[in-house]
Amino acid sequence: MKKIIIAIDGFSSCGKSTMAKDLAHELGYIYVDTGAMYRCVALYALQHGMFLKDGEINLPELESKMPNINISFKLNKETGRPETYLNNENVENKIRTMEVSSHVSPVAAVSFVRAALVEQQKKMGKDKGIVMDGRDIGTVVFPNAELKIFVTASPEVRAQRRYDELKGKGMEADFNDILENVKQRDYIDSHRSVSPLRKAEDAIELDNSNISIEEQKQWLINQYKRVCKN
Repeated sequence: MKKIIIAIDGFSSCGKSTMAKDLAHELGYIYVDTGAMYRCVALYALQHGMFLKDGEINLPELESKMPNINISFKLNKETGRPETYLNNENVENKIRTMEVSSHVSPVAAVSFVRAALVEQQKKMGKDKGIVMDGRDIGTVVFPNAELKIFVTASPEVRAQRRYDELKGKGMEADFNDILENVKQRDYIDSHRSVSPLRKAEDAIELDNSNISIEEQKQWLINQYKRVCKN
C-alpha cells in the first residue's frame, strides 16, 4: 500500500497523541508529536528564566537561544512508544507538567518559534509514511496531506482525561485548574495571529467525547483504507 502523510489536528487534551501513536504503530509509520516540540521550547524557556514577572517572554533572548534547542524522539524499547528528548535529556515527564502546560501556548504563538519548528517538521515528512499531530499540521505544515483529521471533544471531557493522565503518572493534579488551563489554551490557540488552530477545509472532523479508544482506532483505520484505495 502506498505511503501517505496523515495530519491530525485539534484542541489540547483531545487524545491526539495517543491516537496518532497507535495509528503510526499499527501502520509501521513514523510518529511525530509536534505539541511535545513546543513543550520542549517552553520547558527550555522556563529552565533559563525567560518568562518575565508579568508572564511575557524575553523574546530577544529566546530567539538567540533557538539554535541551542535540539529536540529529538527516541523509541522506548520497553513501552514501544517514542519519548521526547531535549538536548539529549529525556524530558517526556517534565514537558507534561501543569507548569509547562500553562506556558506552552504563549510560546507556540511566537512567530520565530513556529517558523523554526515547522521547518523541522516539514523535513521529517519528506519521505511520507508519517503520522503527525498538532494544531496546524493540515493547514500549514502539510497542506497537501492525503489524510487530515480534526479532533474535538468538550472541555470537561478533555480536562478529565488530562487529570486522569497526570494522576496515573503519580503527578499532582487539580481538575478545576486543568479545566481552566484547557479553556485558556483553546482561546490562545484559536486566536493567535500566526497559524491559529482551525479545521482545514478538507479535514474530517472527529468528536471523540463519547467513543472508546478501540472505536476511535477502528474509525481511523477505516479512514486510512478509504484514502489509500483512491
